[in-house]
Amino acid sequence: MSLLLKNATNSIWHAFNALCCDKSGLVVKSKLKVLTANIGTLLDLYGVEKGLEHYRSTSDLNFEHFKYYLQKEVFSSLPDNFTLTSIQDFEARVDEVCWLVCKKDLILREKPLLPDDSVFQLFRVFCMLADLIESSEIYQVLMHSSEVGKVVSEIVYSVGLEWDAGEFEILSSSVRAFRFSTFLALIETKYFGDGCVEIDGLVEAVQEIFRTYLQDVLKKGTLMKRGFLLPTLREYWFVLRPTQLNYYKSQDERECCGSISLDTQCRVDATSRGMRTQDKAHRLALHTSERTYEFAAYDHRSRLQWISSLHLAIAQSGCREGYQRTLAARRRAQREADAFRLSEEHKRRTSQILDMELTRAQLQAEKVARVAAELQAKELEAVHREEGKRVQMLEETRRTLERLLEEETQAKRDEEIVRNLQGRVLREEMEHREKLERLQEEQKALLELEREKRMEFEKQQKDKEEQLSEAQQRLRQLEDEKQKLDKELESAQEKITSSEKSKEVLEAKLRVMLPQLKDSGRICRALSFVPSTKERPAFAEVRSNISANGLKRSEEAPH
Repeated sequence: MSLLLKNATNSIWHAFNALCCDKSGLVVKSKLKVLTANIGTLLDLYGVEKGLEHYRSTSDLNFEHFKYYLQKEVFSSLPDNFTLTSIQDFEARVDEVCWLVCKKDLILREKPLLPDDSVFQLFRVFCMLADLIESSEIYQVLMHSSEVGKVVSEIVYSVGLEWDAGEFEILSSSVRAFRFSTFLALIETKYFGDGCVEIDGLVEAVQEIFRTYLQDVLKKGTLMKRGFLLPTLREYWFVLRPTQLNYYKSQDERECCGSISLDTQCRVDATSRGMRTQDKAHRLALHTSERTYEFAAYDHRSRLQWISSLHLAIAQSGCREGYQRTLAARRRAQREADAFRLSEEHKRRTSQILDMELTRAQLQAEKVARVAAELQAKELEAVHREEGKRVQMLEETRRTLERLLEEETQAKRDEEIVRNLQGRVLREEMEHREKLERLQEEQKALLELEREKRMEFEKQQKDKEEQLSEAQQRLRQLEDEKQKLDKELESAQEKITSSEKSKEVLEAKLRVMLPQLKDSGRICRALSFVPSTKERPAFAEVRSNISANGLKRSEEAPH
C-alpha cells in the first residue's frame, strides 16, 4: 500500500539514517534485514527480508533503493481497502519500530527537559509534517520553518504563554528548515528552557499536539447526551475524530463510556424537539444509519462549534488520509506555489533589471560608438593623407623597380651571350681533343706498322716523339688558355651591370686572341685533321710536312 509507505517514509528514513555509521548515505544489507523483518512482522508479513540478498549486486543500499524495495516487496502486499483507522494503526506501529532504532541518537542531548514518551510524540509529529529532501544524493528529512512555528506556537499557547511571532521570524530567516534535533532543542531550550513552565503542563501540551495531528482529534469538550432507556441528559467528555465520536466520564479519558461510528451517511442538525421555554440547553441531533443521538450544549456558541466540527468529521470520514495530513499537504502545496510565484517574480524582476541594464548599456554603447565614430573619421582623414603620400612613394618605387627589372633583363641577355661564347670555345676545345685522339690513334697504327723497322728508323721515331711532345705541350697550353677564358668569363659576369662596354672589350679581346690561337695552333693542330676555320688548317700543313719529311727520310735511308 503506497499510502502507508508515504506516511511512514520519514520515520523509516530516521531509522535508516541511524543505521548509517559513516554518514555516506549507505547501509549494509545485514542491518536493513533486521529493520525490514520487524516492519514485515508488524504488517503480518514474514520472510520479506530474504529478497534483500538478491536485490542489486552491492553489499549496501542507499535510502532510495531501500524505499523502492519496501514498496515492491513489503507494502505492495497489503490490500488497498484499509480504512483510515487501520492505516493510522499500522503507521503508529511502523513509527514505533523506527523510533526504537533511532531513539538512542535522538534522545541524547545536553539538557533534556521532556520525557522519552513526549519526545516520541514530537518525533511522530515531526515525521508527519516534515519533508523528505534530496541533497547531494543524500536524503534528509527537514521540517519547514512555517510548520515549526505553527507547532511551537500551539504548544506555547497551550501552556498559557505569549507567542512572539517576530522573534521566531528572525530566527527562521537564518534557518529555513529544521532537523528533528534542532526542532527538539528549539522547544526545550529556546522557549521552555528557563523553567517558566512545569514539566507536567508541557507534557500535556505535547500530548495535546500529538492527538491533534496524529489522531486527528477535531474537537474536545463537554456535552450532555440523552440516554437510551431514560430520556434524561447526562454530561460526558466527548472526543471527536473523523471516523468516530467517543465519550468518557471525565477529561482524563481513562474510562470510555461509548463510541459512535461516523460515515458519510451521517448527518447532524440543530433540534428543538421537547424543549421547554425555561430549558436553557442548546440541543443538536446526530443521525447515523443505526439510530439518532441527541446532545445538548451549554451555550449557543458551543453548539455551533460542535455542529461545524461534526460536519467536518462526517466529510472526512470517507477519506483514506487524515485530516491533519490533508491540511499539511495543502500548506505544503501552498508553500510550493508561493515559492514558485516568488521564483517567477524574481525571474521577472531580474529580467526587467537585465533589460534595463541592457538598454542602459546599449545607450552607453551608442554614445561611445558615436564618439568613436567621430575619432575614427578624424583618424581616417589623417590615414587618407598618409595613404596619398604612401601611394606616391609606391609609384616611385614601382618605376625604380621597373628600371631595375629592365637592367636585370639586359644583364641576363648579356650573360646569355657570354654563355654562348663560352660554349663555342668549349666546342672548339672538344674538336681539338678529338683531333688529338685521332692523331694518337694514327700514331699508334704507324707505330704498329713500323715496329719491325724500329731499329732502322730510330731517328725518325725520336723526331715523331718530339713532335708528339710538342703537340701535347700545345694541348696543355690550350687547356691553360681555356682556364684563362673561364676566369675572364667570371670577370665578365661580375661586370654585368656594364655589360655593353664589357661585351665590346670581350669581343675585342677575343678578336685579338683568336688570331694568336690560330698562329700558335699550327704546331698543336698536327694532332687533328679537322679544320676549325675557313682558312687552310694549320694542322693539315703540319701533317703534310711530317709526311714529306717521312718520305724524304725513307728515300735517303739505305736499303
